[in-house]
Amino acid sequence: MRQRRWVELIGDYDCAIKYHPGKASVVADALSRKETTKRVRALQLTIHSELPNQIRIAQQGALKAENLTLEAMRGMDKQLKVIDDGAYYLVDRIWIPRYGGLREVVMDEAHKSRYSIHPGSDKMYHDLKTTYWWPNMKAEIATYVSKCLTCSKVKVEYQKPSGLLQQPELPMWKWEQISMDFITKLPKTASGCDTIWVIVDRLTKSAHFLPIKETDKLDKLTRIYIKEVVTRHGVPISIISDRDSRFTSHFWKSLHKALGTRLDMSTAYHPQTDGQSERTIQTLEDMLRACVIDFGSSWETHLPLVEFSYNNSYHTSIQAAPFEALYGRKCRSPICWAEVGDSQLTGPELVHETTEKIVQIRKRMAAARDRQKSYADKRRKPLEFQVGDRVLLKVSPWKGVIRFGKLGKLNPRYIGPFEITKRIGPVAYELNLPVELSSVHNVFHISNLKKCLSDETLVVPLEEIQIDEQLNFVEEPVEIMDQETKKLKLSKIPIVKVRWNSRRGPEFTWEREDHMKQKYPHLFAEQTNTGNTTIISRPYPFQNLCYTQDSSLEAIVEEIEALGSLNTIEGRPLEHHPPPPLSCSCRSPRTRRSRRLFIIISGLLES
Repeated sequence: MRQRRWVELIGDYDCAIKYHPGKASVVADALSRKETTKRVRALQLTIHSELPNQIRIAQQGALKAENLTLEAMRGMDKQLKVIDDGAYYLVDRIWIPRYGGLREVVMDEAHKSRYSIHPGSDKMYHDLKTTYWWPNMKAEIATYVSKCLTCSKVKVEYQKPSGLLQQPELPMWKWEQISMDFITKLPKTASGCDTIWVIVDRLTKSAHFLPIKETDKLDKLTRIYIKEVVTRHGVPISIISDRDSRFTSHFWKSLHKALGTRLDMSTAYHPQTDGQSERTIQTLEDMLRACVIDFGSSWETHLPLVEFSYNNSYHTSIQAAPFEALYGRKCRSPICWAEVGDSQLTGPELVHETTEKIVQIRKRMAAARDRQKSYADKRRKPLEFQVGDRVLLKVSPWKGVIRFGKLGKLNPRYIGPFEITKRIGPVAYELNLPVELSSVHNVFHISNLKKCLSDETLVVPLEEIQIDEQLNFVEEPVEIMDQETKKLKLSKIPIVKVRWNSRRGPEFTWEREDHMKQKYPHLFAEQTNTGNTTIISRPYPFQNLCYTQDSSLEAIVEEIEALGSLNTIEGRPLEHHPPPPLSCSCRSPRTRRSRRLFIIISGLLES
């Protein structure tokens, strides 16, 4: 049928069909390609072409006696010279006065436009100083860049982290103060365990490594805790941990409140608070890797001996093995038996020796703490904020807490600004977070904060940023820009060009019309009646066609030509002719095109 239609169409022309072999079509690809006009996108500049004239007007106003003192020229006005264009120059650099606010216009263009894209203060100064000059130019540019909210959010800081090292107090006795954490996502063993619960004594550095399941309930964890810690070492005074959901649960807090144990949890996104557990976990993971490589089998099989090896090994901070600090001597092992003597100690002597051992350990730990603090503070800087200050919050290490649409890796490094409501200790602050971040603990270490220097008028309120419950930016269609019909072999699919509101600016995509009508029916107005005029919405090229009941066919054709919605009919240029009657038997191509146009438009009018 298709070939028959083509034969009928070609029959209107005086032409001969010749066969051309494929091997002879050496330039077939180039000749068969449809030539398309390339789109040209012009860069929109924000500086108006009248800037030179505006500078001259501002210079004349600034040189008046009442305004000259505000320019702080310091005698430099005498070195200004007028060039041919009538403006004042210092050597070959045009003078930008403070009067008229043109300095902000120039700096905005050199910093925020699409062809500059937020350079640093040094780059921006060197770019501007070849053309412009004003007093204290470099300092003003540096101040301007420091107040740019976008730069503060996206640029990394090449400075020492803020906040000097703060250390918890030394424990007075064994297993009075402990720390705990979890190693998760381990290979699942035959018993189903995939997590290790690490519990460390802060004085003797002795540790327990307990295999558990990540899905274990709190009641099971409580039984393990009482069996492995409370029954062996007693109830601790305090526990240092991170803000794991199991540690922040109401059940866990109620349990330790009943036991008289204080829970000291780390601030949000600052694992250094529980540095002892993190360092122990690092050593434990290395030991497990070595066991799996050397001896094979499951990690759970090696865990008891790994715990023994860790507790019976020398620890630098206490200058002894954890077992020796806990029991007064090292445990016997296949290669270390000479140190384990058979000396008999009476009760008072044993108590005295144990007490002396604890005193020595505390002195060694104090020396190690001082040494660690001196090393750490060399790479940090002291910083303090006041209640009411506005700060930016670092979110780059949050691993998916803040996600806006499809940006992914291009998410901002900082969000905010937020107001400081309370100071918690020397290096922690409480922030006034919005409702969107209510699931995040509102106390942060000072290393996660940066003072916001931008003006309050430049801050975009969070209410204007549309985000959903998962903190994703809400992208919605704004309007239908165009309509077309995608022709396939056996079907036609109506498609529409949609403009979306995006965090990156306006975006345009082609979508299926039926899908868009199902999701966003408010964007489609099938018929809008105004008096006796009907506006119909149809696939390209008739989507803008308007007619009245008294409209003639010639008027509709003229309207189509004027709108530019119909340039060709089946690949041939549109020519305006009076429509022939339906019974016309003329076989010329010119008349056939007119008749075809008449049939198409008549079908639209009848529908």
